[in-house]
Amino acid sequence: MIRASDITPVPWKNGGGTTRQIAIFPEGANLDTFAWRISAADVGQAGLFSLFPGIDRHIVVTHGECMVLVDAADQGRRGLRRGEPFAFAGEAVLSAELPAGSIRDFNLMVRRDQGFAGELAVRHAAQRLVLSVGSAVLHCVEGVFAVLPESGPASGYRLAAGDSLLVELPAGCRSAAVDIVPEQDGAMLIDARIRKV
Repeated sequence: MIRASDITPVPWKNGGGTTRQIAIFPEGANLDTFAWRISAADVGQAGLFSLFPGIDRHIVVTHGECMVLVDAADQGRRGLRRGEPFAFAGEAVLSAELPAGSIRDFNLMVRRDQGFAGELAVRHAAQRLVLSVGSAVLHCVEGVFAVLPESGPASGYRLAAGDSLLVELPAGCRSAAVDIVPEQDGAMLIDARIRKV
């Protein structure tokens, strides 16, 4: 389990926000060597996204109202409201506008040339999740979620806002199931999956 209190925010070089790294693979990798990386960012001002050639990016606004992405290639605009996942290529030249003020977002990045693919889903209701070979990160955005795996502690795990659970299924495993149960109305959890392709 990855507790929110154990993650130190790191300021951006341009001063426009901070990032909290939640998980990275392989362990000890940096921005130049990761195969996949999950983080949360506090964005305090409009500006350009960092370029990550060869990386597929997945993002969802978790706090604040919305963010608008502007594509430099055609000036196309894409509004992202809270809880709406969006995927884009890391080499795309995008800038972010914050029409309703500061936001926090959740980010998954996977490196294409290492054969990884990723996806994000936002969960609110109690349900069973079937996990396949690869990695999954369950990140509680708001409220509290109980996570009850088929095998593991009898009491399962309790994720409060900002906490995450990393689950890895090695090659040779067929699948595993976990039940997620929100403890109050309005609870929100991000289900991030990473797999080899």
